[in-house]
Amino acid sequence: MARPLDHDKRVELLGRVVEYIGTHGLDDLTLRPLAAELGTSSRMLIYYFDSRENLIVQALISQRPAFGEMFGDVADSEHLERRLVELWNSMTGGSDTTSSRILMQVIGIASIKSGVLADFARDNVRALTDALADAMSRCGMDSATASVHATALGAGFRGLLLDRFTTADSERTDDAAVMLFRAAAQRCSTGG
Repeated sequence: MARPLDHDKRVELLGRVVEYIGTHGLDDLTLRPLAAELGTSSRMLIYYFDSRENLIVQALISQRPAFGEMFGDVADSEHLERRLVELWNSMTGGSDTTSSRILMQVIGIASIKSGVLADFARDNVRALTDALADAMSRCGMDSATASVHATALGAGFRGLLLDRFTTADSERTDDAAVMLFRAAAQRCSTGG
C-alpha cells in the first residue's frame, strides 16, 4: 500500500522549486540536480509530482497571480490602469518576479512544443486575457471589442516582460508599460 502524500512537504517543495528554476532556468533542468539541491531524491519528486513537466506546472500554479481577482472589481479606466501598473510592478520587481521569469520561459517553450507546459501557458494567457476583457467590458466596451483589446494588451504586457527580463532595462520598459497601460485605459474610457 502506497503511503499518503505529505501535503506540507509538497507545498514546501513547490516554493523551493520556483527558487531553483528562477536561479538555474528551465533550459537544462533535470530532476537529479534539482532533487540534490532540495535535499531529496528524483524518485521522491516523481512520487510527489508524476513528471518533470508536472512539477514545473505545479510550482508555477502555486505562484500564479489571480488575474480574475486582481481585475474583478475594475469598473472604470483609471482603476484598470492602476491595476495594470500594480501587476507590472509585482511581476517585474515584486513578489511575482521569479515566477514571471519562469512563466516567460514556459511560454517560449509552448510556442514550439506541445504538452503539459504548453497547456499551462495557454491557460495563463487565456486567464489574463479573460480578466482584462471582463474589466474592459465593465468599463464600457462591447464584449467583442474588449476581447480584441484585451488580447493586444496581454500580448504587449508579455512582450514588455520579455524585453525587461532580457535587457534588464527597467527605465525604458517601465516607461513603455505606462504608455501601453494609459493607452489601453483611454481606449476603454471611449469604448474602443
